[in-house]
Amino acid sequence: MDNFSSSSSGVGGLRIIFMGTPEFAVASLDALLYAGYNIVAVVTAADKPAGRGMKLTESAVKKYAVEKGLNILQPEKLKSPDFIEALHALKADLQIVVAFRMLPEIVWNMPPLGTINLHGSLLPQYRGAAPINWAVINGEKETGVTTFKLQHAIDTGNILLQRSFTIGDDDTAGAVHDKMKMIGADLLVDTIKELSTGKLTEQPQSTVEIQPSTEIKHAPKIFTETCKIDWNKSVEEIHNLIRGLSPFPGAFGFLQDKMLKIFRSKKENNIPTHSIGEAVSDGKTFLKFACNNGYIHVTELQLEGKKKMTVEDFLRGHKF
Repeated sequence: MDNFSSSSSGVGGLRIIFMGTPEFAVASLDALLYAGYNIVAVVTAADKPAGRGMKLTESAVKKYAVEKGLNILQPEKLKSPDFIEALHALKADLQIVVAFRMLPEIVWNMPPLGTINLHGSLLPQYRGAAPINWAVINGEKETGVTTFKLQHAIDTGNILLQRSFTIGDDDTAGAVHDKMKMIGADLLVDTIKELSTGKLTEQPQSTVEIQPSTEIKHAPKIFTETCKIDWNKSVEEIHNLIRGLSPFPGAFGFLQDKMLKIFRSKKENNIPTHSIGEAVSDGKTFLKFACNNGYIHVTELQLEGKKKMTVEDFLRGHKF
């Protein structure tokens, strides 16, 4: 893709500030530049020490912004006078947030057209920090992306546009993430196009129809206790937990008193003949754990202190 320079002659003449940090946000920034929008600045996380050498590491968004020659802001505090002054000086018409921090009102309320957020669910479902993970963990067959206007309470602003897509029976959170970042990027471009024409109608989330049999589900942050496998649960629930936490942070159980992270699995719906949680293997081709209504076959794993590998590679070097 060609390099793009910031110019007031961009599509619709809109001056846009983009805020984002991880790789998920890069797809949206890339799509906006490709569509010809005028990105007057990119706001991203400060460089942080990482790795064994604790070298300063740049966010995925910063790396991309540097490559494209964009103006970059990396505030430590979003309420700092210097940062607020810098935003005012940019005279942005619109701000876009994709996988960034929670903004104070003085920031999100600054541009005339407000601030648009791209969220990884069909709001009002799955508000919160981990919408992709929880949709997969809960066995959803469909999810999507939403663009909405930021307001005080998190993920509650008026909906602009939404787009849905299916979740496959064996899709991991990683697979859904990769689909979503591209679909979300396209939706964001469409949102700005419609917003700039003045034809886009905001829809309050309170007016979104939820089927009587459906409850509002939430997407809180994932903690260690979320990741521990309870073998008393059904094969379906455990399989969904495993794929919903893959590739990160990973669902885990224990094998011979060592933590075993499981990244991929298969279901066996047979009445178990072993005690719940018991590991069963032929030592060569399979490793499975008994659940309350069958077995979970482990196909990709990582034993504590070892690297991630297929079950066949693991069994070649492991003795029960």
